[in-house]
Amino acid sequence: MSMNNSSNVFLDPNANRFQVNIINESHDNNETSQEDVGSDPPHYEETSFTDEAHNRLRISYRPGKRELYDNFLQNGEKTEASLHPYDTHTKMYYLQTFGHNTVDPVPKIDYYRNTGSVSGNKLSRPSLLEIHEQLAKNIAVSTGSVERVANGESTAGDETAVSKEEENKTGFVKFGWVKGVLVRCMLNIWGVMLFIRLSWIVGQAGIGLGVIIILLATTVTSITGLSTSAIATNGFVRGGLGITVIGLSVVVTTLTGISMSAICTNGVVRGGGAYYLISRSLGPEFGGSIGLIFAFANAVAVAMYVVGFAETVVELLKESDTLMVDESNDIRIIGTITVVCLLGISVAGMEWEAKAQVILLVVLLVAIANFFIGTVIPTNNEKKARGFFNYQASIFAENFGPDFRSGEGFFSVFAIFFPAATGILAGANISGDLKDPQDAIPKGTMLAILITTVAYIGVAICAASCVVRDATGNINDTVVPGMSCNGSSACSLGYDFSRCASQPCDYGLMNNFQVMSMVSGFGPLITAGIFSATLSSALASLVSAPKVFQALCKDNVYKGLHFFAKGYGKNNEPIRGYVLTFVIAMAFILIAELNTIAPIISNFFLASYALINFSCFHASYAKSPGWRPAFRYYNMWVSLFGALLCCGVMFVINWWAALITYAIELFLYIYVTYKKPEVNWGSSTQALYYINALDSALALTTVEDHVKNFRPQCIALTGAPMIRPALLDITHTFTKNNGLCICCEVYTGPRKLCVKEMNSGMAKKQAWLTKNKRKAFYAAVAADSFRDGVRSLLQASGLGRMKPNTLVIGFKKDWRNATAMQVENYVGIIHDAFDFELGMIIVRISQGFDISQVLQVQEEFEKLEQERLALEVTIKENDFGEEKSGICGFFRKASTFNFSKHETKKESTINTIQSMHVGEFNQKLLEASTQFKKKQGKGTIDIWWLFDDGGLTILIPYILTIRKKWKNCKLRIFTGGKVNRIEEEKLVMASLLSKFRIKFADINIICDINIKPNKESWKFFEEMIEPYRLHESCKDITTAEKLKRETPWKITDAELEAFKEKSYRQVRLNELLQEHSRAANLIVLSLPVARKGVVSDYLYMAWLEILSKNLPPILMVRGNHKNVLTFYS
Repeated sequence: MSMNNSSNVFLDPNANRFQVNIINESHDNNETSQEDVGSDPPHYEETSFTDEAHNRLRISYRPGKRELYDNFLQNGEKTEASLHPYDTHTKMYYLQTFGHNTVDPVPKIDYYRNTGSVSGNKLSRPSLLEIHEQLAKNIAVSTGSVERVANGESTAGDETAVSKEEENKTGFVKFGWVKGVLVRCMLNIWGVMLFIRLSWIVGQAGIGLGVIIILLATTVTSITGLSTSAIATNGFVRGGLGITVIGLSVVVTTLTGISMSAICTNGVVRGGGAYYLISRSLGPEFGGSIGLIFAFANAVAVAMYVVGFAETVVELLKESDTLMVDESNDIRIIGTITVVCLLGISVAGMEWEAKAQVILLVVLLVAIANFFIGTVIPTNNEKKARGFFNYQASIFAENFGPDFRSGEGFFSVFAIFFPAATGILAGANISGDLKDPQDAIPKGTMLAILITTVAYIGVAICAASCVVRDATGNINDTVVPGMSCNGSSACSLGYDFSRCASQPCDYGLMNNFQVMSMVSGFGPLITAGIFSATLSSALASLVSAPKVFQALCKDNVYKGLHFFAKGYGKNNEPIRGYVLTFVIAMAFILIAELNTIAPIISNFFLASYALINFSCFHASYAKSPGWRPAFRYYNMWVSLFGALLCCGVMFVINWWAALITYAIELFLYIYVTYKKPEVNWGSSTQALYYINALDSALALTTVEDHVKNFRPQCIALTGAPMIRPALLDITHTFTKNNGLCICCEVYTGPRKLCVKEMNSGMAKKQAWLTKNKRKAFYAAVAADSFRDGVRSLLQASGLGRMKPNTLVIGFKKDWRNATAMQVENYVGIIHDAFDFELGMIIVRISQGFDISQVLQVQEEFEKLEQERLALEVTIKENDFGEEKSGICGFFRKASTFNFSKHETKKESTINTIQSMHVGEFNQKLLEASTQFKKKQGKGTIDIWWLFDDGGLTILIPYILTIRKKWKNCKLRIFTGGKVNRIEEEKLVMASLLSKFRIKFADINIICDINIKPNKESWKFFEEMIEPYRLHESCKDITTAEKLKRETPWKITDAELEAFKEKSYRQVRLNELLQEHSRAANLIVLSLPVARKGVVSDYLYMAWLEILSKNLPPILMVRGNHKNVLTFYS
């Protein structure tokens, strides 16, 4: 066989480093290409996997490909495998890996993709079963399977296919870190605060305090930024008092940026921004609650920024006396027009929106540069009168310290400035439109924080070094020789502004919000900068809100909002979300009460930052192996500090808005928790659950068992839990919120089929328990026999101290029709339970437990119902098509008529099945299967505590009475005693129960347990065991010995005689049970114990049968003879 592994594989520059070929087993491919013969020999870096003789197994780097390989390792780029035709004779597929014929694939990124990945198709590697089992049996799959696996067709979801098709047709628009993150963050952080309020802030706080606040703010934001770089892409930058205020804001945003950088480099980031990061880190509860308010905050922010733009335009109209109506209505009109224009840009596509953002950034940069240029242009008398003197050391010194006025303080000034720093999430919010979010978000966000921080500090210092705090604007207020001045820096520069101390002035840092326009080289450029800042922020928010909201709706966390999940066009644009955002923004523009809503919006943003920081801390604290952010410059405790700082800033800005934010978030959290969306994102909350459970389990192992803490921890042989629900229900009744419950199933038969069936059903059956609110675990084993499987479960189930101590099984109702081996296994399980010192509970109800036949009928009926509904839909579609086709439909009426007849036939079949369903359906069996789910009316639980087993027989019914369903039932105690000591026995039992603090309604002393049963009862017992008797006494010794060897399971005459008294007791007990407990809701009875190897299996089964026959539901209980009750405190 030719291996098709010639040297051209290594010489081909387009070949893969790991050559993966499908080998044809025929002999037709001996020809090899000689194209590269005569070329220079390549430089190999060889790694041999076998001896030197097997040179075909070498793995090498080709010339010029080492750099490509390194890039592959770093970025996980996909390479296409070279696939050759398959063997048409055997229909078998072999993949050549390292020169071997094997289905074992080399590592490849496509094996690790999610099904819905849009960056590449998910491939399915061969299963362990396919590699482990014989090749001929398991790998000879359907024709073309390798092609399907290679292309990902068999595993990729519909959404992936649609996304891929759209991508191939038109191509997605994806942004790099500059245009996608840096530009957006800078535009959002540089808001109107930079041009209008920064001079006032530095005037209030002074240069020194202002710088400190800026640096502190930078630190906080850097922490959040680094955390976000670790988690995903989130961050906000806000400002404070002067430079100190700005510094504090930068601290907040930097901390957030650090956290965001950590999160976003811990795996592929998709669309959704802050919502995606938080939900994938902390789970849907936190993500769903913060996602909704974050999207709403962005929508309202559109209105805020647009109103800011409209107010500036109205001021210009007012100066030129060209108002349309009045100030308020003009703001509404201009705001409406602006929002419509912005909506048009957004709907046109992200490409147009990105171009608009770049233009706005250029205008903004020119405006900022214009300010710095203006500071060095020599001033004139008019500007001097307004307080601008160029750079002066005296002005710098005077403005260095704070000068709070009008009741302002550090935190009030900080609250005013901080909203300017809320733009660090602008890039993260469009994470789905970035080429590489993991790289772009940390790099773009942190660099934006750095650049904007430097700009804020620079503008603050320059403004405070050139402009005095107060100025009159009067060019005649100069210092005249001999005139006394207040000693301010203005006095030394020739101007007397001392009257500003007694009356308000209109100019200076403290009084004039247009300081930057005055200082700048060309004033209108500052106005253009204000326009750019407001419009860019509004545009970013208008894009962010629908993107975040669409991601939230796609996850279906709020089912009623799924309508907004649909996207349109090549970039899956959320058009419906744009319209909703437009409506919200318009509503707030028309209401024009933004001063009230603004603090709440700022707090909504801060709550998002706090959760981003907390997400980074929580993911680190959970110590999940999946937490591996590529961004290393973060610390879990710094992220926690950032989260606490954000929460504190919320109250600093506005305490009542903070309370409202917490209340809304708590309400949404509780709502999502209650709804329990069916998602699994591997959140750090899940990881922490595991850590806590593991720590608790390990801590529990160090605690010695004590009788006061005993609780039934049951292993119930239910099989599939839905097959025997009544057995599970009664077990769950005394283990719910109290002890361990494990539903167990044993698979017997061919091991391969059993293991396959078992593995495929594990998750489904555990999910059934969860769905039906059964606090139980499901466990299954594959074994050669039923008894071997149960024995394995009894020994291996549980963890540490959380191990089963009680076995619960149903009574084998069909034991007389079962094989001897089945009976032996059943009784052997009871013996094994006692050998392992477990308590034993055998439950019997009149109708039995197994409802598999009922479930099968219901399943068939549901299938027929689905077929009927599908048939109706098809007929409606055909009728609709005929109506549309006009006269052509006339000629198809015959086919429709036939179709209708087919429907009639189908319906008649359904009706027949339904009648069979009603006729054969065992209503009593179905009712019996749910009897322990129902609330028990007033009645009794009769406890026949005949033998002291440690107290389990009395503890189980006591636990039942403290449950809601059984609380109306009273306990009646029955026990054996002597005729002449009835009262004394009652007092002894009453004293014992009172010491155990167990309430009871009555105590009955049964004195005639050991008398012979009546003849009819005994005759029934004898007839029952007759088929299983050996009757060796009636045969000669040789024949008797032969029968014993051939049928060792039969009851011998000697055995029957030896245990005659015990047999009498079981029959007599049934008579007494019929007499005293026939009307009880439940009977709990001491289980008789058969000596192992002495009492035959059939005799023991006959005892259990006669003991529990024709009675209400009965629990036959036997503890392990260790105390489970105590009267000591």
